[in-house]
Amino acid sequence: MSTQTYLGLDIGTSAVKGVLVDTHQLCLATASSAYSVTHPRAGWAEQDPELWWQAVEEVVAQLMQQAGAAMAKVAGIGLSGQMHGLVVQNQHGEVIRPAILWNDSRASQQCQQLKELLPSLATITSVEPMPAFWAAKLLWLKAHEPETLANAHHFLLPKDYVRWRMSGERITDMCDAAGTQLLDQARRAWSPEILAVCGVAERQLPHLAEGSTALAILKPNIAARWDIENQVPIAAGAGDVAAGAIGLGAINEGDAFFTLGTSSQLFIATSGYRPAPEHALHAFAHALPERWFQMAAMLNGASVLAWAAKLMGVSIDEALTAAKEQQGSASSLLFLPYLNGERTPHNNPDARGVLFGLHPSSGVGEVTQAVLEGVGFSLREARDVIEQAGTPITRLTVIGGGSRSDYWLQLLADILERPIARCEDSESGPAFGAARLARLAFTQENPEVVCQTPRIEKVFQPKLGNHRHSHNFECYKRLYRALAPEFAIASKLDN
Repeated sequence: MSTQTYLGLDIGTSAVKGVLVDTHQLCLATASSAYSVTHPRAGWAEQDPELWWQAVEEVVAQLMQQAGAAMAKVAGIGLSGQMHGLVVQNQHGEVIRPAILWNDSRASQQCQQLKELLPSLATITSVEPMPAFWAAKLLWLKAHEPETLANAHHFLLPKDYVRWRMSGERITDMCDAAGTQLLDQARRAWSPEILAVCGVAERQLPHLAEGSTALAILKPNIAARWDIENQVPIAAGAGDVAAGAIGLGAINEGDAFFTLGTSSQLFIATSGYRPAPEHALHAFAHALPERWFQMAAMLNGASVLAWAAKLMGVSIDEALTAAKEQQGSASSLLFLPYLNGERTPHNNPDARGVLFGLHPSSGVGEVTQAVLEGVGFSLREARDVIEQAGTPITRLTVIGGGSRSDYWLQLLADILERPIARCEDSESGPAFGAARLARLAFTQENPEVVCQTPRIEKVFQPKLGNHRHSHNFECYKRLYRALAPEFAIASKLDN
């Protein structure tokens, strides 16, 4: 067993990330390959699934180059990926339109239609209808692309499309299935009532499996191309958030973390199914059997910082350096980070980004500080919503590309008023979690043994009593409430 390795692949929104992990859970190699999102119209977000497969091939090539002989000893593969993306295949397995992604808001009108057609939908799926989910997207296709729906033989999520390319099997895990809004969460099975409303048959959907099980095998020709010697099982895996939880060991009641990637999520593991749709919380099946989680899902995260830096003509590092020169003082500007609309707590796909309070001396540092605070205030609202729903949060771990910045993490600790821990290899969270699921699928070990918390690199203690942050947070909430009616008008003008 000492020579075996496990491959984890995360099919993200902006890149595929891969890790090769040994039996001591040490990362032997890491790699990534980036791609872009297309926006054909305001509020739309699409990708060609072929980009994911090309990126997977590139990542594996990089891992082969770095790891050498260790690649040949891969005993299992795990997959993670961006949730909610809808891939449509015809009877020949051909993709017949670009994938509609998680941050696509075109199906907002269909959400009201779903409420009218099936009032119990939120009870079954734990969350009110949202345009990100398959249920609304399928109704949109029915209304606007009936020919696509008529030719659709299979629907897949992003990571599961990659699995199909690897194995020829159409399988998904419970967590990713939960994000389609077609799953009966309590039963961990496709909901006949919702499928009937959406006009799809169960045979068009992937087979359901727990994340730590393997029902697919890597094709021999691909194994040979990747220099893998063994017949390799592919674990069902998990949506990126649940995979990140597996990587952090957040599998037991009360384990909490947040992601700071393209989007942001605040996650807390639960031992039972606890829906709270009235708070716009998601209560989804976890990647392990008989476990669930509550999650506040925000559509905007570290990508907002990247957007702001590009807009100002500076690098992200230059923007952060300019913010640090503010000497930790709260910005006099307010920033609503809703470039892609928002889910928790507003469930408002029409929400927009707003920079408020500009003056002639506003510069890169102050604008960047406002952007960092805006994402922090969004996370603070998420923290408040989860605690109002009855689950206290005492400490948080962080993963994602934004976790690199000590300055931002200290600012977030101050705003959230909670300690924030950063683990080693925090940027590889979902891919590392996928590798752990691959190991569980191969060895059938106890998850408590494998899914332990990685070594803590640094803890950011909150500096309590910063009344300026508290004041700005209240102003932030008032600004959203004041502008919310205008966002709907702006959305109609966009379309």
